[in-house]
Parts: sequence; C-alpha cells; structure tokens
Amino acid sequence: MTIHQILKQFWGYESFRPLQEDIIRSVLDRRDTLVLLPTGGGKSLCFQLPALATDGVCLVVTPLIALMKDQVEQLRKRGISAVAIYSGMHWREIDRALDNCIYGNVRFLYVSPERLQTEILIERVKQMKINFLAVDEAHCISAWGYDFRPPYLQIAAFRELLPGVSVVALTASATPEVQADIVGKLQMRHPQVFRQTFARKNLSYSAFYEENKEARLLKILQGVPGSAIVYVRSRRQTQDVAEWLHHQGIRADYYHAGLTARQRSDKQDAWVHNRVRVIVATNAFGMGIDKPDVRTVVHLDVPDSLEAYYQEAGRAGRDEKKAYAVLLYNPKDLADIEQRMIQQYQPVEMLKRVYQALANYANLAIGGGEFSDIDFDLTAFCQSFQLPVTDTHYALKQLQLEGFIELSEAYFSPSKVMIAVDNRALYEFQVMNPHYDSFLKLLLRIYGGELFTNFVSISESSIAKTTRMPENEVLSFLEQLSQRSILVYEKQKDKPQLTFLTPRFDARNLPINVLELEQRKQRDLAKVRAMVDYVQNPVQCRTRLLQAYFGEEPGEACGICDHCLSQHQNSLDTAQLRQRIFQYLDATDGQGLAPRLLADRLNLNTEQLAGVIRQMLADEQLRIDSAGNLHTMNTMNQR
Repeated sequence: MTIHQILKQFWGYESFRPLQEDIIRSVLDRRDTLVLLPTGGGKSLCFQLPALATDGVCLVVTPLIALMKDQVEQLRKRGISAVAIYSGMHWREIDRALDNCIYGNVRFLYVSPERLQTEILIERVKQMKINFLAVDEAHCISAWGYDFRPPYLQIAAFRELLPGVSVVALTASATPEVQADIVGKLQMRHPQVFRQTFARKNLSYSAFYEENKEARLLKILQGVPGSAIVYVRSRRQTQDVAEWLHHQGIRADYYHAGLTARQRSDKQDAWVHNRVRVIVATNAFGMGIDKPDVRTVVHLDVPDSLEAYYQEAGRAGRDEKKAYAVLLYNPKDLADIEQRMIQQYQPVEMLKRVYQALANYANLAIGGGEFSDIDFDLTAFCQSFQLPVTDTHYALKQLQLEGFIELSEAYFSPSKVMIAVDNRALYEFQVMNPHYDSFLKLLLRIYGGELFTNFVSISESSIAKTTRMPENEVLSFLEQLSQRSILVYEKQKDKPQLTFLTPRFDARNLPINVLELEQRKQRDLAKVRAMVDYVQNPVQCRTRLLQAYFGEEPGEACGICDHCLSQHQNSLDTAQLRQRIFQYLDATDGQGLAPRLLADRLNLNTEQLAGVIRQMLADEQLRIDSAGNLHTMNTMNQR
C-alpha cells in the first residue's frame, strides 16, 4: 500500500498535515530525522505510519507510562498490534511480549528508557527485525531541556545493537541548544531536520496582571464559549476552583494525579465528550489527550518554563479555529516561582536521607533490588520516617533525575491473567482437580485461547457476576491457581509505583554528581527568569517572544495577542483623537485654540495631548501661530 492508502485505511484522513509527508518519506529513506512539531501537530503519525509501510517492529522509547499505554491502546483500536514494557509488569508478561515481537505480528514495541539497560530486552532485541527507532519526547535527552531524564543517555549505546537502523527523534518544544544536544547525544548521522514554526496563527496569547484571579477567570469563560482547561499548581486548588466555578453556573470538574484511576478516567471522558465544559487541573492533565476543540487554556499560576507553558497553552485550538491562552499573575507569583525552583534542589544530605528511608521502606539490601517495584504513598512514607512532605517530594524528583528511581504517580494497571501451562498439562490438572474445572472452563469461555499466549486483562467483579460467586471467592480461586503455577495472576494496581532503577547503594556513598546538580539548578533558574521576562514584557508580540526563545527567526507580529491588540487599540484611539482635534480647531473659524484650552474641551490632561500634537505638527497637519494657538492647515491657509 502507498502511504496515502495507509493514512486512509488506519486513520481515515484524506491528506497529511503540513510537513508530515516529508517527514514520513525521510524516515522511509532510512535517514536519521529530527522532528519539531507543536503540541497537536501530529507527531506520532510521523513514525507510526512509516512503520506500517515497512517490515519489522518499530521500537519506540517514551518516558511516560500513561502516554505509552494511551498510544498502544489507540493503535490496537485501529487494528494494529502493539505492546508496551514498563515498570510494574510481571516478568512473565515482559517475556511473552518480547517473544511476540520476535515470533508474532507485533508492529510496535513501546519501552521506557530505563528498560533499554535490562539484559532481557538487550538479548531479545538482537533477535528482532527492528525497522527503525523512534525517540518520543526527545528533549528529555538534554540537560538543557525542561524535563531531563538521565536514562535517555543510554539510547546512543543501545543504538549500537541496531547497526544500520535509523532513528527518528520527536519533540514539541526545543531551544537551539536542546536541538543540538538531541542530535549529538543520539549520535544522529547527517539528520534531516523538520521544524514547523512555533507561531500559531489561530492562538491568541495574553498575560494579565490580576489580583482577583477567580473573578477574571469567570469573565474570560463567560466571554469565550466552548471547552476549556484551567491549570493550577496544587491538587487542593483544582477542587476549590472547580467548585467555585460550579457555583457560578459553569459545568466544571477537577483532575489531578492523586485521584483513583477510575476517577481520572471518568472525569477525562466527561470533559472530552463535553458533558463537562471546564476541567481544572494540575499539569498531570493533557498529555496524549486528543481534543481538538479546546477554545481556552487559562493558567492561574505561572509555569516553571516557557517550554512547559508552550506545551500546555498549545492544547487550545488544535482544530485551527480561534482559541485563547491566558496567563494570570501577580507580583507574589513572580517572586514565588524562583524561590520554588531553588527549593526543588534539596541539599545532598537530604537526598541521601530520603534514599536511605526508601531502601528501608522497600526492605532492600545493599546491592539488590534493581527494577523492583513498590506501591508508594508519599504521606504514609513521610509519616513513617518523620520526613517533611514538601522537601521529600522534591528530593524524590531529584533522585529520579539522578537515575536512581522512577516514580509513576498516575499509575493504573488492571488485573491480568495468563495460563502458565500448555493445553495438555491444563487438561491433566482439570482431571486431577475437578474442584477447579468449571472455573477454568469459564475463564477460557470468557477470555478465549489468548490466555495461553498473552496476559489478558480481566475483571474479577464481572467473573463473579457471570459465575454468581462472591467476588472474594473468585479472588481466592485465582490466587490458589497462581500458587499452584497453573495461572500467572497479577492483581490490579492503582497506587503510585516507585521503581528502583539500579542496585541499592549504601546511602552514605550515593554517587551524586554535585557539580552537575548545581549546573542543572542554574539552567532551571535561567528558564524561570525567561518565563518571568515573558510575563512582564510590556510591548513585544507574545508569539514573536516565543519564536525568539525557541531559536526561530521571529516573523510578523501575530496581531491577536494582548500586546498586538493593545497597540492596535492605541492606534485606533490616536486616529479618533486626531479627528476630534480637527473638528474642534475647524470650528474656531480660523481663531485657533491654545493647547491648554483644547485639552480642556477634549477632557484630557496636557500630557496626554502633547504627544499627539507633536506628531501632528511634525506631519504638517497642524501649525502654531505667534500667539501659541493651534490651527489646522486648512484654517491657516484660509487666513
């Protein structure tokens, strides 16, 4: 099939978006390719479609479990076989997924960057036919980036296992330094670089000084109909703002990573399908959500970087219709953002203290525990070890950045089952253990023969309803069959997961690069200051500011941001004022008026009027006589 036929068959589109076809042809030509497309610009299709036009498996590296699972689910809905490997999976499930990539018809293998270091993946990849390597969120490889992930640095070494295999790296936002870092650290060879302009002609950016943010938010939502996202910094804020909007008659709900998986799914679904108009959320919301008709994105708190702001604001107007990105701030916000960034870099001794507590919490011996997972409750953890919650939260983030742990806050994995024996052995077991026979037959009737080849998601409550058994009895059957090695049974997980990425160190000798930590802190402070400069800039077009920050030659002013509209209004006001001046002076029958008297009649102070008068004199539209009175050129000529 041609790429246009594949596009039509699997995505239902008749044509490509700008740059997509050129990118796809570069990938198909086996060229290393760097793709910079804005949020909602169709990045995933740029590697998914050429993978379907090529034999083999596309290996996709991506940092977020939620994003990985979402893309796999979307591919499967289109009838495309895809699997993902991430923390929290049973080793048998990983083993089976990799086997299917070698011997089955799997077209996409999604992995987190940490998995590239595991022996099982390294050995199995050698047996796979990899068509190309896709690195999503590629800015994570750069310490200059806003979401640096040390495991991304392992990708270049991993590429050595894939001689002749090209790489496509994709990101929505990258400064020139980050772009150069991506090319260098991925060892890209003469890459083709595709960069769409950072200007969004349909998106109006604004930043307003505002003490009463809720009142201004209500005014914005009343003035702009349609779906909206409101971003705030804390979980408590999401609920408070959503409830306040609800009391004002606006259908609003809240979202954050601390909700259960079912709650997050239900709230997101209600918003996507417009049963709820406004979702008030932390930055945990939005990644991977394809909702084109968002008309407004409002930030009630200042983000930590322009990269983060550009991605979040860019979730408005993906349908290319007029949309608004509004940031509300006050002086305290701008002071707090830098202080908060400094607080994120906890002292090394605090990092060691938290790491030691984690090792005790997980009961890990020195040298053990690599890739072990635990359910993690931050509040309970801090209470157990008498640690301050906020400082501990930041310490965990730093330990993650150092590559020691991975913390997945918005985690959900349904219960899964796979039959661990072959057909013959299962039959013999059923004959010898009739007590389990009807239950096993029911499982096979509900979930089919795939139970022998893959882990299958199950619902214990649905099984209980079908069998008319109490749910605790179903759980007991599953656990007993698992203990007897007939099934591999993985219970549902919906708590945050913490994974140890390395063998446990002695906390006293934790290998922290203090110099690199300080350099990263200074880079992050520079990003904060760039964000503050953007907010406080008094006159520059917002789109031009963003273009310059991301290393793009600024184009024409957008004409629709707050600054452009203000300048346009000032221009209109000036034109109207000139017209009124002409009217008053023409009405004096050639006598003219002193500037002070003209100001009185126009109800303006002399300072407001002076600039316009000077310009009109320079343009030879007015003249001033020896008595100091102003005249239009018409009345002067008459005299």
